[in-house]
Amino acid sequence: DVIDAVAGAGEGLGSLVVPKVQAAGELEFVDRLAGMVEQEVGRAAPVGLQALIETATGLREIHAIAHASPRLQALIVGYADLSASLGLPPVDDYPGDRWHHVLETVLIAARDAGLQAIDGPYLAIGDLDGFRASAQRARALGYDGKWALHPAQIDVLNEVFAPSDGELAGARAVLDALAEAERSDQRGAVMLDGAMIDEASRKLAEQVLARARAAERGAPPAEPSEPAAAEPSKR
Repeated sequence: DVIDAVAGAGEGLGSLVVPKVQAAGELEFVDRLAGMVEQEVGRAAPVGLQALIETATGLREIHAIAHASPRLQALIVGYADLSASLGLPPVDDYPGDRWHHVLETVLIAARDAGLQAIDGPYLAIGDLDGFRASAQRARALGYDGKWALHPAQIDVLNEVFAPSDGELAGARAVLDALAEAERSDQRGAVMLDGAMIDEASRKLAEQVLARARAAERGAPPAEPSEPAAAEPSKR
């Protein structure tokens, strides 16, 4: 539980994953409890929290949850229990992506609160093609990473979420062009290779470079560590 994890793991513990978060008050409780333990053991840095969204109620309360604690680092989609909570049939014959609305809902709440959005696990461990497609979908929507359940999935995640050489070159070109415009006292939008770039382009380019730095550290952003048992998961 929270007490054992924070007291026993030492400074190497970066964050706790809180399962089945359904209300802001649950994270507030874990926040206070972790703070008490940190003070007791003399922990230097506060432990972070990541909220696993696994119920319809959690989705409904997602914006309050996202702003519940300054410790919160990420929102994570938990597919298995969320499928049961939503009453989804085991065979997916929906003519489209039945998870799109859920993924967008979690992503918007995460970005609004300045958090990372992490896609949950792909349960068919032996299906690497399906896993890759799932990771690519999450990346295309703007997610920062995805859980891995098996070592064979790690290389796929690094490939999908780390920026390509072309993305890096494009990001650096954007930043260089904007920097040159600033040196020339040019205001407003700038043209680069026939396209208009501006402050929004700068932010996107900086995000690409941040993803590259995270990949160089050997792990996708917001990789989960010790789970905290706010409520036992049925998974």
